[in-house]
Amino acid sequence: MPLYDGDTYDLSEVASLWRATARPAAAAPSLQCEVEVDVAIIGGGFTGLSAALHLARDHGIAAAVLEAGPIGWGASGRNGGFCVPGGDKLGLAAMVRRHGREETRRFFGLTLAAVERVAGLLRDEAIEAEPQAGGELTVAHSPKALAALATEREEVLALTGHQRELLSAGDLREQGLSAGFQGGVREPVGFGLHPLNYLRGLAAAAVRRGANVFQNSKVLAWRRDGGRHRLETATGSVRAAKVVVATGGYPPETLNPAVGGRVLPVLSNIITTRPLTPEEQAAQGWTSTQAVVDSLALLHYFRLLPDGRFLFGGRGGLGASPASAEAFRARLTATFQTTFPAWRQVEITHFWRGLVDLSADLTPHCGPLEQDPSVLMGCAYHGSGVSMGSETGAQLARLAAGLDVPALPGFMRRPPPRFPFPALRKAYLAGALAGYAVKDRLG
Repeated sequence: MPLYDGDTYDLSEVASLWRATARPAAAAPSLQCEVEVDVAIIGGGFTGLSAALHLARDHGIAAAVLEAGPIGWGASGRNGGFCVPGGDKLGLAAMVRRHGREETRRFFGLTLAAVERVAGLLRDEAIEAEPQAGGELTVAHSPKALAALATEREEVLALTGHQRELLSAGDLREQGLSAGFQGGVREPVGFGLHPLNYLRGLAAAAVRRGANVFQNSKVLAWRRDGGRHRLETATGSVRAAKVVVATGGYPPETLNPAVGGRVLPVLSNIITTRPLTPEEQAAQGWTSTQAVVDSLALLHYFRLLPDGRFLFGGRGGLGASPASAEAFRARLTATFQTTFPAWRQVEITHFWRGLVDLSADLTPHCGPLEQDPSVLMGCAYHGSGVSMGSETGAQLARLAAGLDVPALPGFMRRPPPRFPFPALRKAYLAGALAGYAVKDRLG
């Protein structure tokens, strides 16, 4: 049974700013015949298309990608366009305690390499996605939060030697980042981009390199057929020796019980304004195109886009009905107006939402299923899917090609563990959201 209601799983295109401003997509047919390939990929987002591209380009293996809706229908076409290090929700200190210092260093290095992976794909495949350099800034909503960010900065330096910049409230104002924050820490690696332009470029590159990409081709049945997998759509089928599940927060749980119950889909919501004039930006004191997240447990993420629009997003919400969506839009808009009071009267032109995916152990995963090593699964990027999804796709391609994945820490080289009593996942989420809200109120 689906976890969310409303139009969460409606396969029509989402009316996001990205859809309104993206370059035209290259033609991608729906599957209309039987295709025989080495690797079938369920999901045409960052992970699936990266896997298909790297399989064809780096390993000479043709794959078939099956996307249920239009290319970029899911989270890969709905996110905030933050290509930054990340992928876990566990945190550095907890990761060291659970997995050790060396494994944590390996994971941290992977998060940096993931950003370079995307930069390399933009460069090598000539994808124009409006990159905005500057890394990612985490701003503190309280003195206590700033102290915690400073401590984490020192922990990163001690463990990895990686430098992050500590900024005061005065530094923020001087750099055109004035919104009443106490200060922050800037991660120098990372950039903003137009995620749908990147995704469409990734799809075109995959096809150009020899992959088969089919959109509007929802997998309706998955069965074994003569030692191979057969994935059936309404108008065709794919037979393959291996299957890559790259569906993020939209897992095909009813198709294969072994896939079910492994991720917790969580709603993320975004509003964007009309283009702000230079005078309006100056009135607020926010003129930087820096990618920013705040330090709240229920975090917000925001950035000034190349055309002057302002994007403001936040996690939360348990219902996806039209009434629930409208209520969250109002809540998110109110938070935006409180944070940026000079823009209270600025028109909100777009609102959309989608599902990011969390794992029970709060880390990403990339590996074969325990029951069937010919099925590979990459997921649970915890809101950092632009970079980590692209990197995971490349690592899944290596696994599907029969190669080792030395870049991955050991805890990532397996599918995510199942949630206890998966039917209760929304109840777990409700409890977590309530706890985060209390934590944020207490500062």
